[in-house]
Amino acid sequence: MIASSTYPLDIYPARKIARESGALLIYEVHDLWPLSPIELGGMSPRHPYIVLMQMAENYCYKHSDYVVSLLPCAEGHMKEHGLADGKFVYIPNGIVKEDWEKSPGNPPVYADKLGQYRRDGWFLIGYTGAHGIANGLDSFIEAGKALQGKKIKLILVGQGPERDRLVQKVQDLHLEENVELLPAVKRDAVPELLAQFDALYVGLQRQPLFRFGVSPNKLMDYMMAGKPVIFAIDAGNDMVADASCGISIEPENSAAIADAAVRLAELPKEELQKMGARGKAYILEHHEYGVLAKQFLDVFSMPRRENK
Repeated sequence: MIASSTYPLDIYPARKIARESGALLIYEVHDLWPLSPIELGGMSPRHPYIVLMQMAENYCYKHSDYVVSLLPCAEGHMKEHGLADGKFVYIPNGIVKEDWEKSPGNPPVYADKLGQYRRDGWFLIGYTGAHGIANGLDSFIEAGKALQGKKIKLILVGQGPERDRLVQKVQDLHLEENVELLPAVKRDAVPELLAQFDALYVGLQRQPLFRFGVSPNKLMDYMMAGKPVIFAIDAGNDMVADASCGISIEPENSAAIADAAVRLAELPKEELQKMGARGKAYILEHHEYGVLAKQFLDVFSMPRRENK
């Protein structure tokens, strides 16, 4: 029986069903509730809704046999709220290997534009995905100012509520030569798109919640693409450093982004390829869904640990 952190009140009927059927009760945590609305939304810990959610979260940790989470550094928080030793299991997000084994389109998406840039000597650093406030893309665009006069181009592909404002910002700062925004592509075209960049960028705004770790899907796509990554996230974990597949910098720092871009652009092509290969190998070892499914199945065979 599995209960989810998306709605922790589910734990009450879930525990009842698990006890009556003799089933293992697993609580799966993607986001920490009610800590998320407290730290991100500014809600008071004494708000009735928060108090109710906190009681449910504590109940989850106390009465579940195991807690499975994609937050690698959350065990300490959970223990503060009733989780016993030996109950925490970290299972991260992952990738579907088959998605990366399909034949590319003919021609690949944006092949004419990106191919011409590369023939003209540009080093291309891409960002793909949502253009939202949380993605901290202002600093990525502002890095283009420090890159003026260099053959390094920052390309953003995607959509979201911030996109129109970011397009205008590029124009206002006269960064059209070094920064370009392109429309989103279909999910199944992402592998062939990423293959055309020299390096890739992922960043998030600085948030205290990230101390428990992050597991961005786009980062796994980047690493699976075999490309060096600029990682601009202040979090409890750093897959790029673990895999030695890029450069880690502080978030929302345009100067640091520009410096990382120049450092990568100056590396020999062979070193960039080795860097990217290390990232891909890391993902296949730790984040391929076949591997993760086996880890989750192993939890089902573990002995019951519920606190009576």
